[in-house]
Amino acid sequence: MKAGINALYLIPGKVGGTEIYLRSLLDAIVRLDTPHDFYLFTNRETGTDLGPTHPRIHVCPQPVSAESRPARILWEQFRLPRAVKGLDVLFNPGFTAPRWCGIPCVSVFHDLQHVRHPEFFRWWDLPFWNLLLTSSARRSKLLIAVSENTRRDVISHYRLPPDRIRTIPHGVDEQLFTLSRDRVDSRLLLCVSTLHPHKNLDRLMRVFARLRAESPDCRLVIAGMKGHHATHLEHLRQRLGLSGAVEFTGWISRAALYRLYGEAAAFVFPSRFEGFGMPVVEALASGIPTACSSAEPMRSIAGPAAVQFDPESDEQMLEALKKVLFDAPARAHLKEAGPMRARDFTWRRSARLTVQALEDVCA
Repeated sequence: MKAGINALYLIPGKVGGTEIYLRSLLDAIVRLDTPHDFYLFTNRETGTDLGPTHPRIHVCPQPVSAESRPARILWEQFRLPRAVKGLDVLFNPGFTAPRWCGIPCVSVFHDLQHVRHPEFFRWWDLPFWNLLLTSSARRSKLLIAVSENTRRDVISHYRLPPDRIRTIPHGVDEQLFTLSRDRVDSRLLLCVSTLHPHKNLDRLMRVFARLRAESPDCRLVIAGMKGHHATHLEHLRQRLGLSGAVEFTGWISRAALYRLYGEAAAFVFPSRFEGFGMPVVEALASGIPTACSSAEPMRSIAGPAAVQFDPESDEQMLEALKKVLFDAPARAHLKEAGPMRARDFTWRRSARLTVQALEDVCA
């Protein structure tokens, strides 16, 4: 099988979890030692800097800039189909696919946020999401959803036969299970999140201000890409008097992120909506006492290995933070339960099931 991989959407450091997803998946596919060849179509921003070096991974840079969304969309719709001619299947890990391709497509839907929560989108973005994702859902021979919750959303909204959509969850980096936690900072609360409205970070900061009133030594680090809610959050930090207590790191390397996972006393993930919630699994694997939103799919993913709270309740969030930071018996339990729970999620399994999906549409 000769499989194309459409990575035209990927701008390093600017697309959040979908970048980690593709890089991790490619590493795991190489380790499967499959007999297939994979042709990786990248943009000017990514170039050849994506995926492992391997005889079966062929990087095919395209002369288009993904920073220009119209240019990227036009290239994907009209030029990419020519570039993949002669291949057996095209894998689209970033939602969108060419409308007329000539070979079968398998496309990944990470979530349906633009349908469930359109209020979190800028008005000029929504037409692109509605048009392109509808086309991708209709034209792809098979869709992959990253959680059962997302699968149900896709089936319901696009009215597709259930057998056209498979659930393949994300994995977690094995390195996280072996992180040294000898230098834990008892004051440090970590949140890994893009600065977008649905991440519920404004509520987290207000609740954290209440926590600081009781425990003034606590610090909050929010690590992730600065999305279009960043300015609002920076102003809120100043209004709450948290300038010296809350840090926004912006996009950081995986090595820097792993250092934070090793140092943090506790982890919080307050998001109102997710397709999967990869940072929750990463925190569990790291053995950090974790508090997370009870919204699906986080509720199912974390189960009893995390303290869960209603993302719309300040009081529940505050109590959860106190528990993961200061309740010694609860912290001891969560440190053991987290890695055990996270073992259910492996990139090897994700890669194996993804390759199987590509093989099936070629059969």
